Amino acid sequence: MSGSPTDGPGETSFAALRGQLHEAATAFADGPGALEGILLGMVDDVDRAVREPLEIFPVCHHSPASALAMARRLREKQPKVVYLELCEDMAPLLGELRNCRLPVAVQAFASDIDGFPAEWAPLSVVAPITEASAEYQAIAYALDTPGVELVLVDRSSDHVFQWDSRHGERAPEAAAGPAEPAPESGAALHGEAVGVEIGDLRPRFAELEEHLLRHGKVRHWSEWWHQYVEVPLGDSDHAAYRQVMFLVGSLFRRLAPGDGERVRVDEDRERYMWTRMREHLAASGADPEDCLYVCGAFHAASRVDEFGVAGGGSFDISPRSATTWQYGLIPSSHAAIEAQFGLASGAVSIAATQWAKNLKRTRVQPYRLAGQDGAKKPRTAKKAAPAAPAPPSEAAADRLSGFLRRPPVLDTLDEAELLGWSVDIVRAARRSGYLASTADAIAVFETSILLAGMRDRAKPTPYDFQDAAITCIEKDSVPGRRDVRRLVEIMMGGDRIGRVGYDALPPLARDVHDRLAPLELKLQQRGVQRALLDMNARPELGACSDVLWMLRRLLPHGAARPIMGERKLGERSIQESWDLALGTHQRALIELGYEGVSIEQVLEQRLRRDAYGPRATTAVVLAAVEDATLYLRGRRLADELGTRALEVLTAERTVDGAPEVLRRVRGLLAYYRTGEPVLPPWVESFVKAGYAHYCTLLPTAFTDEDVTAGQVAAMMGFLFSMEGLALSLGCDRAQLELAVAQSRPTDPERTALLWAAQVQLGALSRAELRERCDELLANPMVVPAYPRYLSGFVHALVPVPGLADVVVEAVSNAFGRLPDPVLLPWLPTLITTLRAGAADLAPLLIREAGRIFPARLAALDAWVPPWREAPEAAAPVLVGTKSAGGGNRGAALLFTHPRTLDAVAELLGCDGTWAPPGGGPAGPGGAALMARHPDSATAWESLLAGA
Repeated sequence: MSGSPTDGPGETSFAALRGQLHEAATAFADGPGALEGILLGMVDDVDRAVREPLEIFPVCHHSPASALAMARRLREKQPKVVYLELCEDMAPLLGELRNCRLPVAVQAFASDIDGFPAEWAPLSVVAPITEASAEYQAIAYALDTPGVELVLVDRSSDHVFQWDSRHGERAPEAAAGPAEPAPESGAALHGEAVGVEIGDLRPRFAELEEHLLRHGKVRHWSEWWHQYVEVPLGDSDHAAYRQVMFLVGSLFRRLAPGDGERVRVDEDRERYMWTRMREHLAASGADPEDCLYVCGAFHAASRVDEFGVAGGGSFDISPRSATTWQYGLIPSSHAAIEAQFGLASGAVSIAATQWAKNLKRTRVQPYRLAGQDGAKKPRTAKKAAPAAPAPPSEAAADRLSGFLRRPPVLDTLDEAELLGWSVDIVRAARRSGYLASTADAIAVFETSILLAGMRDRAKPTPYDFQDAAITCIEKDSVPGRRDVRRLVEIMMGGDRIGRVGYDALPPLARDVHDRLAPLELKLQQRGVQRALLDMNARPELGACSDVLWMLRRLLPHGAARPIMGERKLGERSIQESWDLALGTHQRALIELGYEGVSIEQVLEQRLRRDAYGPRATTAVVLAAVEDATLYLRGRRLADELGTRALEVLTAERTVDGAPEVLRRVRGLLAYYRTGEPVLPPWVESFVKAGYAHYCTLLPTAFTDEDVTAGQVAAMMGFLFSMEGLALSLGCDRAQLELAVAQSRPTDPERTALLWAAQVQLGALSRAELRERCDELLANPMVVPAYPRYLSGFVHALVPVPGLADVVVEAVSNAFGRLPDPVLLPWLPTLITTLRAGAADLAPLLIREAGRIFPARLAALDAWVPPWREAPEAAAPVLVGTKSAGGGNRGAALLFTHPRTLDAVAELLGCDGTWAPPGGGPAGPGGAALMARHPDSATAWESLLAGA
């Protein structure tokens, strides 16, 4: 722990530094006290970490200086065991990094969880890896060097959420939000995953960070770190690098706020890692001098009892939960890393540029996995002599005193580099729509130097240049999609987006690529690609079409988007056009692979999950039935889900999903009637149960304020449209008649719906319905509510589409009879009511109005509505059709339109004539055919008499 230095060899290695800090504490704090304890405690932390036999290598995540120092140290020390601060269960996947293009993220994913709150699902943990990171150098060295063992010692992905659940909050790594919104879609590549990083070095004391930013004359933490730590450490030796990183980690640790939960999790991680390392050393017999421990600087300056190979204490590691974890690699990007870990926008891109400069300047040969995308062919390496280990006294020597007293090295101005930046940003700005010129390039150049001078820097940093470019070029507005800040980030390296190679993909993703191979597209390439499918000319593309429609159902919007063609029940396109962006949505495709080995299996699992979920409704289950029929074709799953829909329907006590249920049942019925010899048993049972179910709920729905008119109309639509099938299956029509008779609505819309139901059942004639509408218009007290009656009539077209002419008549009468002072106030109400409640039924009304109203404007003045026409004169009747009372008999419609009978009579060879309306000469009564052939009537008479 902190305190006075321990006795032993080299105990006075930091004596000079302790004396200087004691004098500084006395001068600045008016005497030794708390400040001296903090300063001397930091030196003790450094001394303790330096003396540890198992060499600790502190790093900062995605730091070029850390990566450079790591590459140097690995070539000098050649360790045989590398302990790495990374989730231990991710180790088997690291070898697949050679099949990827960095940056990528190692992911642990769990959709079916056991032992965690259900609302947390799915669980996802990612560890992003970039080329300019110390962890990648360690991984590449360990995997490509024979005889070297890589051991991951951090808590498992399961423990990340185990420790989270004990405190009821999200994991600590997810606490920090992005410094500013990411400008590109690449920031969403990690989704909602919890991030695990190596070396989170950022002050947890807000006042300290604010103090450093203000006195450093920088805007955000990434710029401060780049200027005051990254650049100075780039040229330091190994001992100085370690001690400085130990000191920074100890500073941030000792000045952390009193967040007990977060500190406890950090200390548990350190106990976990040291416990795992001691277990491995004991099991393998490795010498600590041949090992290297790579961890974040914050954890390197640890003060837990378990610290060191000779540390005490006992930390019990809890067993993992029963959750099944899946592992894979997903594409990452600079923007995604910045957004997840709270870095400034462009910080990782600038770090990548700094990494390339450091390699060029120092000529250090970095490690890179053999066969990786973009890697050079490995040269035949000469057998290197084993490096001599550094003496312990040198390792414990004080390098901090000289580093802290040394004035900052002022880089000389590289005019050629700055001029190149200025010219490039003006060129990029002009391409993006800015009115930039050579004068702006000169202004950016001079302003960059000016800003660097104001901030006590001889050489402008990329951040100074970015501020100068914004000041000189952006001016008032942004003419294009990208602002100048984003243009500078792109110019400095851009948002590099990684890609997972084919060999590193899960089986499902590889299967998708194989099945879509006939399209002859580069599916791993980012961006949108157009696929044209002509199944008529190339029948083998039908299988590709099936895959694309399933991907459209499973992947996010935009991954597979149909441009031409559709797939509905009973319909299949022979030509299709698709916009594919599978490379852009590679993460979503990879995560599908965690759920199954084929997209058919994943789709079936999701349909079952939707149908059997706790919030499943009848409409949701019917949608699953329809999707199973469309995409999986077989009847097995569709029949099973249909039976589930019947169970859910009988258990429902509300009618919220009635419109969706009606729409889907109608579609499924039409499909099965046209494509199957008989209806599936579940459909017949569903219609019978639905008929009884909605009959029972109908009276209550008419009076329930929470039920809308559209839902009532959908219920009636189900009852009336399925009535014929339901009655044939044994249902009783009296049940529907009783339900309508028991309904007592008070709302105008539902009253109109009840009238429509009565007309359909024959309890109310169309003439009586017209009379009621006329009474409504004649009552001044009811006229303001007349639009709601019309809305109810429009909804009634769902169950009774034959009332379209009555609805058109009701609207026309209102416009024709009401005066303007009455009509105009409620006209907006009528329009908004119809638009809100019956927009989908407007085409039916328009067609009916087009049939009734004249087609030309000139004919409108002389046009008389059909409902106002005078009744026609009595139609002529056939001679010999007098009744016994002297009245006419027969069908009125036939006598009104006698041409049909004339044609039939001529066809049969009859020569009858029509009698005048007032009557004609007396003739034989009854049907003429019976008079001519009386034998049949005589036979019937004798038969009836005998009975």
